[in-house]
Amino acid sequence: MTQTAVHRSIDAIWRIESAKLIAGLARIVRDVGLAEDLAHDALVVALEKWPQTGIPDKPGAWLMTTAKRRAIDLLRRDKTRERKYEEFGRSHPLYTEDDVDLALDGEIGDDLLRLIFTTCHPVLSREARVALTLRLLGGLTTDEIARAFLATEPTIAQRIVRAKKTLSAANVPFEMPAAEEIKDRLSTVLEVIYLMFNEGYAATSGNSWVRPLLCREALRLGRILAASAPSEPEAQGLVALMEIQSSRFKTRADANGDPILLMDQNRALWDRLLIRRGLAALAKARALGRPLGPYALQAAIAACHAEARTAAETDWVRISALYEALARAMPSPVVELNRAVAISMAFGPQFGLRLVDELSDEPSLKDYHLLPSVRGDLLLKLGRLDEAKAEFERAAALTRNERERALLLNRVAACSSPS
Repeated sequence: MTQTAVHRSIDAIWRIESAKLIAGLARIVRDVGLAEDLAHDALVVALEKWPQTGIPDKPGAWLMTTAKRRAIDLLRRDKTRERKYEEFGRSHPLYTEDDVDLALDGEIGDDLLRLIFTTCHPVLSREARVALTLRLLGGLTTDEIARAFLATEPTIAQRIVRAKKTLSAANVPFEMPAAEEIKDRLSTVLEVIYLMFNEGYAATSGNSWVRPLLCREALRLGRILAASAPSEPEAQGLVALMEIQSSRFKTRADANGDPILLMDQNRALWDRLLIRRGLAALAKARALGRPLGPYALQAAIAACHAEARTAAETDWVRISALYEALARAMPSPVVELNRAVAISMAFGPQFGLRLVDELSDEPSLKDYHLLPSVRGDLLLKLGRLDEAKAEFERAAALTRNERERALLLNRVAACSSPS
């Protein structure tokens, strides 16, 4: 294997293992920022050694063992923490490669869920909680988080740095909060899991359209959370949304990894088990007797697609009404953009275009590639090819995902006047 291939493999391993690694280390050193530093130290060692020695059979265990040795060295050097080091040495012997994976796996109350609740502590602002958790747990870059927030990258980077310092200064314990405290943090935890799933479902950047492992981890955590908070309709709603969206994974990209749009997907290949699970979770949310929140409403929209046997049978009038309710429950320019798409499908592209044009001066959408992409699609349907082409070109310039850029450039070509 070439050195370039090894580095690509290490990058893939890091994306898969980093969250578990940081969570396991945070349980040991009780400091989220320090845990992240130790994890990156282990990554640096891997980048130095693995091109010569080869990638170990259990790379996650290797990284954890290396990071724990670094932790011990650090504690030895820190004279003011000698007592803590002695306690650590007695209670946390070095894992072998065979049992590290077992120690880091688990269900309810596992290290990853503890990490979410730790980084979603009320001592931090909502924005800081979400940004820090996405960085540590989701492995998202500051650029990816910035685009999820429609914010600038330096702003997000500063939030993350300040959040780690705040948690350390406040000595926030690395543990699941008491039952009465869970509810106070639940909305932020749900938001983090939701954004994790979204990044996996449509990657912000890179050469992959989807990141299934990130979606799978978000869904796993969502299921755990819903089981531990059965009376919370939004926990059920989020799981319902993720189950139904996950059912489409086999059809979201072709054999070459290129995107397949929703209306072009082969619905016979959608995973019916995941759809049934999603519909059951949505029924649980509804049965709790409270108005549907943003996640349950999005799940209801996803259910409309899942229940339509063909794209032509989609109930776009109902979807438009659900987006209207979502816009009231969670006001957002992105929700309004999606509502415009639904209205265009239900009542015609001219009505959708009118709504999209009202969003053209929205500052938060200035660099959001889906705004010109949607506008281009509506213009194309209206036969305004030159205008549509310009919008698709702008969208292609704004996106950071290579697969999506190729799709948009294909749409540019489709708008070209025949010679």
